[in-house]
Amino acid sequence: MTKRQLKLGLFIKLPGQHLASWRYPSTDTESIFDLDYLTNIAKKAEQAKFDTIFFADVFGSEMKGNSGNGLRLDPVILISALAAVTKNIGLTATVTTTYNEPFHVARKFSAIDHLSKGRAAWNVVTSANGREALLFGKDKHLAHADRYERAEEFVNVVKQLWFTVEDEAIVNDKENSKFIDLEKVHPVNHEGKWLKVQGTLDSPSTPQGHPVIVQAGSSEAGKELAAKTAEVIFTAWQTLEETQEFYSDVKGRLAKYGRNPEDLKIMPGVFITVAETEEEAIAKRKELNSYILPEVGLAYLSNFIGVDLTGYDVDAPLPKSSGELEDKTNPQIRSNIIRRIAERENLQTLREVYEHIAGARGHREIVGTPEQIVDQLEEWFLNEGADGFNIMPPTFPEGFNDIVELVIPELQRRGLFRTEYEGTTLRENLGLKIPVNPSKKQSQSV
Repeated sequence: MTKRQLKLGLFIKLPGQHLASWRYPSTDTESIFDLDYLTNIAKKAEQAKFDTIFFADVFGSEMKGNSGNGLRLDPVILISALAAVTKNIGLTATVTTTYNEPFHVARKFSAIDHLSKGRAAWNVVTSANGREALLFGKDKHLAHADRYERAEEFVNVVKQLWFTVEDEAIVNDKENSKFIDLEKVHPVNHEGKWLKVQGTLDSPSTPQGHPVIVQAGSSEAGKELAAKTAEVIFTAWQTLEETQEFYSDVKGRLAKYGRNPEDLKIMPGVFITVAETEEEAIAKRKELNSYILPEVGLAYLSNFIGVDLTGYDVDAPLPKSSGELEDKTNPQIRSNIIRRIAERENLQTLREVYEHIAGARGHREIVGTPEQIVDQLEEWFLNEGADGFNIMPPTFPEGFNDIVELVIPELQRRGLFRTEYEGTTLRENLGLKIPVNPSKKQSQSV
């Protein structure tokens, strides 16, 4: 029996995952919009046998002169370009369901999946940033429950569009002048609470059946959406007990939707600072934190907990009352995670809190030697806490190179991670089934 191996995604946030990564001396801040630089990262990740590269996205970020975050390129364009210079690695881009239309999303990811020969993945999110509404002519943001309700309907329609033209529909019969078998074309006729779509997608089903569906979110609504639709879930947890509870919860919801536990891969984010010795790794982390300006740290923490901390003394004690730091209107899980971190780690001041989360941003953080890093990844993987991980390097290129050169070999030495790709599509490498076109099921049952 082949030993079960974990899956790895590379979370590419440039110039780095750490809040102050742009100030770190070795960080390349001049090439983050350069295709050659991005190509080098993607190729190195492919050489290391990562399952996928992963680009997050958000609109409406505030522009600040003392912060290296807020500027980014469209991730769909990025993975389109990187499809041409890679061969095996998956290509995951984030696209919100709140400010897009199903046809646009279905068409773009279908094209990328065809051009990459089956390596595309769509990270489904709902927009949490209220400023996004203003960019799209809306006076206010949709409520959390409404965003998830729309998202569920949105994903359903996208999947219908992906299946409108069966892969066998193109017969290309020149002698009889028949290019398409119209009996294998199934127009969408959808009218729901949020969306109305009629017609067909103008491309056939893709090499993967349809692109892999990734979902990011850990709220109650997010977990239910993942159980219904997701094939990979990107989540944030701090302890083995927390992630085991989440893992069991979400996997336990699959059966009612006719799904099996292996149909969904749970891949928490992990922020890794690694070096040959523990002392060196700790020193790297401490140096990165030293580059955080207090006003940037407070603004960053404010964004997570939903409360404006501008003007607070960074070295004053953390407010004791949870109500003082609680956002009553925002049910997102991340602010709760931040508060639990502060309590568990006995963080006494605002500075200590923002320095502690400046890299992981609410995800798991591991600092140490390759052996120490892998010990903790292995513990989560072998104890039903994760099927794999989204790796979040503190900086590019140095922090990423450290992970490739130190952590990946240790994972491979223990037999926890592949040395060669299993297949040519992202589904094959993740161990996911090819979805069957529901129209085929109907025709087979007649």
